[in-house]
Amino acid sequence: MTIHRAAEVFPPGEFIKDEIEARGWSQADLAEILGRPIQAVNEIIAGKKSITPETARELGDAFGTGASLWLNLEAAYRLSAVSTDDRAVARRARLFGKAPIRELVRRNWIEDSSNLDDLEASLISFFDLPSIDHSPSFTFAAKKQHYDSTSVSQIAWCYRAKKMAETQDVRAFDEVGLSDAIKRLRVLSGSVEGIRSVPNVLADLGVRFVIVEHLKSTKIDGAAFWLDERSPVIAMSMRYDRIDNFWFVLGHELAHIKNADKSVDAELVGANAQPTKDKPAFERKADEMAATFLISSKVMSEFILRQGPKYSKVAIERFSKAVGVHPGIVVGQLQHRGEIGYSHSREMLCPVRSLITKAALTDGWCET
Repeated sequence: MTIHRAAEVFPPGEFIKDEIEARGWSQADLAEILGRPIQAVNEIIAGKKSITPETARELGDAFGTGASLWLNLEAAYRLSAVSTDDRAVARRARLFGKAPIRELVRRNWIEDSSNLDDLEASLISFFDLPSIDHSPSFTFAAKKQHYDSTSVSQIAWCYRAKKMAETQDVRAFDEVGLSDAIKRLRVLSGSVEGIRSVPNVLADLGVRFVIVEHLKSTKIDGAAFWLDERSPVIAMSMRYDRIDNFWFVLGHELAHIKNADKSVDAELVGANAQPTKDKPAFERKADEMAATFLISSKVMSEFILRQGPKYSKVAIERFSKAVGVHPGIVVGQLQHRGEIGYSHSREMLCPVRSLITKAALTDGWCET
């Protein structure tokens, strides 16, 4: 935005002098008209005394101009007297508009500095920008891109995940091996401890896997993106510490990799999650795989027909054992389908964050 400034701004007193001279008045005449001491009028004309709203109204009445003219002249003059050499406030506001600076500093993603040059350099480095004139965006990945409305905080989260993934040495992505990897993941889903081996299974497939604690207000649960054509990444936040949520988000992001998508998924799980039916087609497709890659839709529906509307804990445990998944995954599916309330069998919804953060490359959550 171009800011135009006048070469010189005159004090309102210059215009007052013009007005009284045009009328053949003296400053003493104006003082008497206004009912003010002559000294006060002299100080206003000399620019030593500001024009208040009351004075502006009186001048407007005296000269027939209205009060706004004198208030505007006063404001323009006082503003012009402020130094324009120091643009620190505007510059700092610009930097804060590109990223959640305080959050990035708190997480040690950029260095804290009162020197704006250093702060700007840190942002340029973090976002891999050619210059600060460019804005960070979720465009570093190959493949199909979705959710162009990603916020700057969500983009910052993705860049941190990207930088972590770049440190990992894994094989090139083998799409042919995806079916085998899913089979191995199904076996791991049978126990809480199995989660520890998820990063290794993904690495064998050629998928980098990282955990990045969410930033304030981002509500990110996971993301899928690509470092290049052969290097997909799955990043998760573990915002909700439940075994069913872990496997659903993992399945959802794995579906994005399978479909060559790039997506940032906020509020994927939890009470405020968007219903699948209201999502765009590519997200509905990912939700479908997330819900069925451990338990087929047919098998789950048959269990519901047999046991609904009453689901005993014993029935859930037996079914879970039969299909080879942890009972918490079944409880999560039943809750998602509206078959049971959120208080039903909550003890089966085991926390898993402490396990996965010890097994995967992690940023945040007390960094293990």
